[in-house]
Amino acid sequence: MKKDVLEALKNNKDVFISGEELSKKIGVTRTAVWKNIKQLKEEGYEIESVSRKGYRLTTEPDTLDANVLEIEVASKHIGNKIYHFESIDSTNTIAKKLATEGAIEGTIIIAEEQSGARGRLGRNWVSPNGTGIWMSMILRPNIEPMEATKITQITAAAVALAIKKVTGCDVGIKWPNDIIINKKKVCGILTEMSAELNCVNYIIVGIGINVNMNLLDFPEEIRPIATSIKSCVGESVSRKKIVTEILHKFEELYLDFVVHKNIEKSMNICKKYSVTLGNQVKIKNRNKEIIAQAIDLTEDGQLLIKNELGEIEKVLSGEVSVRGLTDYV
Repeated sequence: MKKDVLEALKNNKDVFISGEELSKKIGVTRTAVWKNIKQLKEEGYEIESVSRKGYRLTTEPDTLDANVLEIEVASKHIGNKIYHFESIDSTNTIAKKLATEGAIEGTIIIAEEQSGARGRLGRNWVSPNGTGIWMSMILRPNIEPMEATKITQITAAAVALAIKKVTGCDVGIKWPNDIIINKKKVCGILTEMSAELNCVNYIIVGIGINVNMNLLDFPEEIRPIATSIKSCVGESVSRKKIVTEILHKFEELYLDFVVHKNIEKSMNICKKYSVTLGNQVKIKNRNKEIIAQAIDLTEDGQLLIKNELGEIEKVLSGEVSVRGLTDYV
């Protein structure tokens, strides 16, 4: 019911809507409407109340509440069901649990804070309360397991486009899964999969974005290589707008891939915003380290490199450092 009241207020932001009209629209008593208005105010919504006029929503908090996001996203596919948590161990952990229990494709898990988040290669991911976007998506694409790497590229493209549109910041994509602003990491993507020989059971895409973090919010050891969107813009940014835009962009690119078998648009975006291509890179994979020139991305999302012998190689995964960025050593 609270979601219905909020949606009605959001759809009539420029005008007052009476308690009677709300009660008829939603099918509840005026007392129930009043109770939900009161609860919304307690959650940080500023709602103007005027006798004989009704209610008008004037200000919204930067909340990632499931009800709000489902209204904003308004999708029947990606974001069709959203779970919001104040504090959990990891959104990817919860997503995998829900996926094994049969959660539908497009389910989103989002948290204000994570206590045990991790990035690629088992590294910890700092996720302080209320400052970032910590979310995971459950996907069930009808693709071969080897194609799962394309999902990471689709996600990177969607995140880059969303941050660029909402904030205007110049963003870069560092292959395979990092978003860069001002030569520092602002977002990491962690893709995990459950699959059989020729069948994907589910894919979990975890996205961690440093949105409104200050420098001192980062552990001292990563301050030279990490940044936030706030540091780029110079002021706090709406997390809700960024989440909504990511889900919209992702749905467009993802459905183009799984329905029309077209990955070209996503790969072109990844190439356009790449901070990897054309630069010298250092690739660590297991016990092997390669110094090479990054020259292109294949349609499968693999990195094409020219090694020190002048040979062209394909790289499917690995820890990549790019000369010119702060993490290149």
